[in-house]
Amino acid sequence: MARACLQVKGFMPCQYILGHQKRFMGSFRRTDTPEKSNAKSVPNKKKSFIDSLRIYARGGAGGQGLVKFGGIGGDGGNVVVVAKDKQTLINVYQKCPTRRFVAGNGANSTKFCLCGDKGTDMEIFVPPGVELVTDEGQVLGDLNKEGDRAIAAYGGKGGNPDNQFIGRRGDARSVRLDLKVIADVGLVGFPNAGKSTFLKAVSRAKPKIASYPFTTIRPQIGIAEFPDFRKISVADLPGLIEGAHANFGMGHRFLKHVERTKLLLFVVDVNGFQLAQGYPSRTAFQTVLLLNKELELYRPDLLSKPALLVVNKMDTDLDHHLTEEVMSNLESLPVSMETVVEEMRPETLIKFDDILTMSAKNRENTDLVMKRVRALLDQYADKQLAEQQKEKAMMPFDEGMDGIFEKDREHAKQKLA
Repeated sequence: MARACLQVKGFMPCQYILGHQKRFMGSFRRTDTPEKSNAKSVPNKKKSFIDSLRIYARGGAGGQGLVKFGGIGGDGGNVVVVAKDKQTLINVYQKCPTRRFVAGNGANSTKFCLCGDKGTDMEIFVPPGVELVTDEGQVLGDLNKEGDRAIAAYGGKGGNPDNQFIGRRGDARSVRLDLKVIADVGLVGFPNAGKSTFLKAVSRAKPKIASYPFTTIRPQIGIAEFPDFRKISVADLPGLIEGAHANFGMGHRFLKHVERTKLLLFVVDVNGFQLAQGYPSRTAFQTVLLLNKELELYRPDLLSKPALLVVNKMDTDLDHHLTEEVMSNLESLPVSMETVVEEMRPETLIKFDDILTMSAKNRENTDLVMKRVRALLDQYADKQLAEQQKEKAMMPFDEGMDGIFEKDREHAKQKLA
């Protein structure tokens, strides 16, 4: 009887699991202070950011109908994913380490209450930018801003005449929560190109900076603030390597974060790039072509995004020989592609709105770069708004009135005439 009452009121297993969180979070405890026992399980630094989490979602079962009196059982609750600011996927894991989310069952119909209550929905709060994808690759929802909702698993229908008063089971599936960083600007470049140094120079962010590759292994977001209080978010993304489109290195974990940025800021080391000894050395010009090709092979539509190229570390090119060489090759594109092997040549060249030079370490020209970024963002925002207004103006009358005078179009036209 107690179990039945819990089901009627939408009992959710995760609420029970929360009380036993400690036993499941052993791998997330800090190891630097073993003598102190903390009731709250603190996540390990290496696990303090995750951009993908696989969960199990099951909608609640529908309540049973009552044939004798024609009673209808309550529908099962849904598992709903909700975008909310100041949330992370690690919070989702901490609140429910088993990653099993089950909604409440619908209430059975009784002679005292013929219409059973609907089961309680299970809500999962995630950061904006999360995409819900099934194991089969079906996209269930895209949560871009706070308040966006998507249903991961529907509850079963309650017992009614259409199903012989037998309540149905809810959906049950595994769903992957993929976080794609939402920012105005995404920094794109090979490892150790100076992206983190640039982010630190233009914002208050404190990314890890070192002289070896792959110091950035997770996205870092900084806010660049102008004197007039205009703010632009800049995302420092993990460095690419050749073959990233095929998931080498950080691969898809890096590239997926590029999709939701408004502008791509390519940062290239004027000295070129070499991953390690034994790997081929690439010039700055070859680096630009390889970055172009990796984006093209991953998603060709990324090449249509607004883009700005910045040649960094000018403080190391005292005679400006390397700078002049890369600028000359970029200005003479596509003819200059003949100087590189065919494997490096992209089929479609990205169109850079501008090419600048800077020294992020010495903060030379960093302000100029951000002013150009701001101008480009405003320019493309105005262009997009103008296109939307043009499409709206050219929309046929019938389409423009959809949802307003759907039931009586002709009468609406006559009235407006």
